[in-house]
Formats: sequence, structure tokens, C-alpha cells
Amino acid sequence: MIPKVIHYCWFGGNPLPDSAKKCIATWKKECPDYEIKEWNESNSDIQSNQYVSEAYDNKKWAFVSDYVRLVALTNYGGIYLDTDVEILKSLAPLLKQKGFCGFEENEKLCTAILGCEPGFWVFKEWLDSYANRHFILEDGGIDEEPNVFSLTRICKEHGLALDGQPQNINGFQVFSSDYFSPKSFVTGETHLTEKSFTIHQFSESWRNNREKMMHQRQIRLIKKYGLKRGKFISQILDVPSMFANSVSKRGLSNAMVHACKKALGKRT
Repeated sequence: MIPKVIHYCWFGGNPLPDSAKKCIATWKKECPDYEIKEWNESNSDIQSNQYVSEAYDNKKWAFVSDYVRLVALTNYGGIYLDTDVEILKSLAPLLKQKGFCGFEENEKLCTAILGCEPGFWVFKEWLDSYANRHFILEDGGIDEEPNVFSLTRICKEHGLALDGQPQNINGFQVFSSDYFSPKSFVTGETHLTEKSFTIHQFSESWRNNREKMMHQRQIRLIKKYGLKRGKFISQILDVPSMFANSVSKRGLSNAMVHACKKALGKRT
């Protein structure tokens, strides 16, 4: 039985944004008898692991959360939620599981809502994978692999089929995307069903303002031109944006933007 506790992480010392407060209000409304536990600098041993220590020193709070959530779930069990997850109805039916998550898309799992009994094997194995991992790479770069890929990789090694269908992997219940992630990160569209427990609103706290702007532009282009064409146009437009971020020659970057827009005009 999964304990009635909701874990969330908030590092960096800044106040919770209004959007997070609104989401947490839905947790209290739909799960009034659950303990809600915040993990932060005051109750987390940031120095216990090289990866999380390096992520913290670089103020990459989302990656600190990637590790700390696993410590919380492995040691105490319960349900982990990102602060941009809205609860739509009671999570009580999920407590009978030994462990659970859901698909975000057909080929990857969602890590914004996770649940398990204490010591559950998936989260222990996942936590152990950080033992010799560094956030700062040998070439001086940083390891910004989203944790959805880590969880998906572990489950695939144990037999997960990447087809978006409900399945049970050695006691780990994987639900379809409409359970926890009915909102598409790619298109921004939300498709609720009677099975939907939560909505992951994708606040993208790990991204900088430029990356968030590029994602919102992609959503607008997909709505206007359709998925395939919209993503193609977005990728072309992203080239000068990324280039402009790495060079100081403003005239050259502007020329690239103009050239790309001109080329796109011919295609459309």
C-alpha cells in the first residue's frame, strides 16, 4: 500500500510562484488527508551525492529535484508531484499499487507524478544509477539529460514496450498518458478522459526564457500549420535563435533570420 504522503521539491530559496500555489491548492482539495512534504535545503543532504552536489552548485534546481525525489520515494514511499501538476480527483485508487507512473508520450514516461511503496525496486535501481554519475562532464559541459529518459531506459531494460499502452513491469504499473499527462508538451493541447487524475502543466522550470519562448512559438506554429509542418518550421527558426545566443555579431544573426524566413516564405 502506498502511504498517503505527497512529496515535492523546492530548492533555491525563492518563494513559490502563484502557479505552483494554485496547483498545490488542488492537492489539498482532492487529497485532504495526505501529508504534503516539501524537500529543500533544510532537510536534504545535498552533499551526499556528487551529481546532486554539482547540480546544486550550478543552481540547476530541476536536476537537484531529479535526485531528491528518488531519495524521498525510496526511503519513505508515497506520491511525488512536480509543482506544476494539477490534481483533478482523489488519488486514492492509485494507493493499492506497489509502484506506478504513466506515459507522457508513446515513447517516453512521465516523471511529474510517481508513486510507490518504500524501497520499491524501480526507484531504488534508479537512485543507485546516480552513484557514479556527474552533473559536470569531463569536457566541462553539464549533463542535462531529462529524467524521463532515465526512467524510460530502466523500464525498457525490464521489458517495457514503448507503445503508450498500460502495462505492468514486475509490479510497476505504467498507465496510459491520459491518466497523468493528458496535456501534450509538443502541441499544448489537453485531451481529458474519465481516467484522468492529473494534468501536468509543463511550467518548464528547468529551461531559460529563450528556450521557453522557442517552445511556445513551436506550439503556435503547430496549431497553425499542423504537427509535421509546424515542427519543421519551428526547427528552422530555432537555428538562428541558437546561433545568435552563441555569437556577438548581431548583423550576421539578423541576416540568418532573414534568410530563413525568406526560405520559409517560399515553402508556405
